[in-house]
Amino acid sequence: MEAVTTPLAAPSPVPLDLGLYRELQRYGARDVSACFSCGTCTASCPLSQTDATFPRRIIRYAQLGMKDAVLSSKELWACYQCGTCAETCPTRADPSEFMAATRRYAIASYDRTRIARTMYTQPVLATVLAVVVALLFAAFMYAAHGPQSGETLAVFEFIPGHLIHDMGIAVMAIVVLAGLAGIATMARRIGRREDVGWGDVLGSRAALARSARAAWSAVGRESLGQAQFRAECDTGQEATPWYRRRGLVHALTVWGFLGLLAATVLDYGLDILGIKATGTPVPVWYPVRLLGTLAGIALVYGTSVLAIDRYRAANRAVTRSTTADWMLLGLLWVTGVTGFVLELALYLPGAPAWGYWMFLLHVAVAMELVLLAPFMKLAHAVYRPVALFYVALAKEAKP
Repeated sequence: MEAVTTPLAAPSPVPLDLGLYRELQRYGARDVSACFSCGTCTASCPLSQTDATFPRRIIRYAQLGMKDAVLSSKELWACYQCGTCAETCPTRADPSEFMAATRRYAIASYDRTRIARTMYTQPVLATVLAVVVALLFAAFMYAAHGPQSGETLAVFEFIPGHLIHDMGIAVMAIVVLAGLAGIATMARRIGRREDVGWGDVLGSRAALARSARAAWSAVGRESLGQAQFRAECDTGQEATPWYRRRGLVHALTVWGFLGLLAATVLDYGLDILGIKATGTPVPVWYPVRLLGTLAGIALVYGTSVLAIDRYRAANRAVTRSTTADWMLLGLLWVTGVTGFVLELALYLPGAPAWGYWMFLLHVAVAMELVLLAPFMKLAHAVYRPVALFYVALAKEAKP
């Protein structure tokens, strides 16, 4: 009796995009054709695990045109761009900057509006767009302005508080929708590549427990606490003063932004509850005011140091800066500084007229910062936790 043999199915061809490498260069990637996959970058990377080969693997994907593999790689977002791989690369291919450019490309790819693509690849148009958006916000609010009078600075009579509130809700709705669309695209790609479905995340009590631990690791320890960033990616800075070290400066910037956002939300909440009208001068030790003041100090200090280091190229992690990088730092810095100047105007006697214009500038820039968040580097705050969730979930699944 003859044995019946079943021919093996041919593997599905991997779709290749031969223009991927050139496309990544539009997002700031340097020429990594010198990379011959020696593995030095992987060996020196503080975040590489025994089963991980990034950044070498991401570079190889790009060289071969494996677009889907690039966009579905969770390791892409695990990189904190510490610069160690760039220092140790024997051919000076600068894997660190390549990873940063690839993340910009990923943000633009997840975005269906093409705004992120414009922000990263057309710097002149992006700058014009940012200025126009700020002017539109300012013009819209000024069209409804009230009188500039009184012994105290009545900013919410100059620009009606309900107008700012409604505009803020509309901006947040746009941001949430854009963010959710990007997260869904990213999660679907990574989940398909990692063979992780809803059942693996929520399908059983054990799955829920694993997912909860992975979520805490991604959001609590890494995104908010930045444990791995400080422990492993802040090395090699022994000669740098503690107050200039990258881990501290990055943490102050992140917590400053989140603190100001929380203070704004709490201030509106107190207004709704009838406890304190928004914009009412209160002592500096008033809880919400104190939170906003400390957060503002952290944000201004963090962004100032980051901007100085970028300008001097003094940090091994940052050797090149894009227009979008400068735009984000500028918006964060202006938001923090105008907030302090506005706070000063609120406590000065005589209701200085410039305080009203400072308020208009502060709100317009803050609104623009939030609106453009999903399309700039600030989108890392959303995409990185999702990728780190899959990283932690993979570790939870190991025996």
